[in-house]
Amino acid sequence: MSDKQEAIKQAAITLFARRGFDGTTVPHVAEEASVGAGTIYRYFENKEVLLNVIMQDEMFRIEESLKAKFPYEKTTRDQFSHLFITLIRYSQENFYALMLINSHTTSRHITDKTKCDYTSLLAFVSTVVEAGREQEMIDRDLPIEAIVAITFGAVVELAKRFNGGELSLTEDLLKTLDEKLWRAISR
Repeated sequence: MSDKQEAIKQAAITLFARRGFDGTTVPHVAEEASVGAGTIYRYFENKEVLLNVIMQDEMFRIEESLKAKFPYEKTTRDQFSHLFITLIRYSQENFYALMLINSHTTSRHITDKTKCDYTSLLAFVSTVVEAGREQEMIDRDLPIEAIVAITFGAVVELAKRFNGGELSLTEDLLKTLDEKLWRAISR
């Protein structure tokens, strides 16, 4: 990927997350990326394509991060901890990408492929939750979708607090947050 293409993607991530898709124009992205508007069209057919490419790339990165060093042979508790901590660490390095995904997964502008990628990401997390339920480690009274929503919701809200300077991420705090979230969903 060229430097210009990467600059365009990073600018679009930030602007889409801050202003929304409809509040962001191609000239805004061009200005933020320090390129001409025509340059954007060399790499991306239109703004919708740009949004979908970004979302697909970022969801792939998240899923790859979750799968990297995934403790397949360990307990569901260890697996859940890996998911939560990995998502928090991702949010520290990719705050606007996480905010973009969080706010645009139901956008009318995303393609079926992007929706499929999001479903795949959720399915990976859901698999851990389902295994925990089968082992009677995770609460069966809550639907899997609710547990996944609680988990992602916690990550998103914590990311906002860390990014806004209201909280400072330390290893002790991360460990405590992980334990508290586990308690919220476990039996």
